[in-house]
Amino acid sequence: MESNASSSSAWEEVEELYGAESGWVEARKSCDHLPSLSSDLSHIPGPDSHCSRCQHPAENWLCLTCKDVLCSRFINKHMLNHHQETGHCLALSFSDLSVWCFACDAYLDVQMIQQLQPVYQVAHLLKFGQIPPFQAINGNEGSFSS
Repeated sequence: MESNASSSSAWEEVEELYGAESGWVEARKSCDHLPSLSSDLSHIPGPDSHCSRCQHPAENWLCLTCKDVLCSRFINKHMLNHHQETGHCLALSFSDLSVWCFACDAYLDVQMIQQLQPVYQVAHLLKFGQIPPFQAINGNEGSFSS
């Protein structure tokens, strides 16, 4: 009986660290939590920003509601804790510029969700020094313009 409890606890810890499922991840093309985006995401901290709580320099995420920079669940879980404390659920990874919704437990497709494109564009420009290409809806590649 004790081994079942410990294996159940271990599985919950794995799910907390890696999400409910592993393997291929398909980003969502919509999200009901987009209204929580900050009204000013054209001015964001740089991708080299350290976690505001522990000062860790890597694996940091930008809260897209309050613009706080916090470390990932693989470091000290400060972004996850921030979500649990505040309810702020949308975050952009400075590592790969992916956007995660904690409430949906899913990545969001910045190519398909127009509200995310401006902050993605700014983050990409800060990280790589150039504006990112965006896939047009009809399949032709183009650049996002503001």
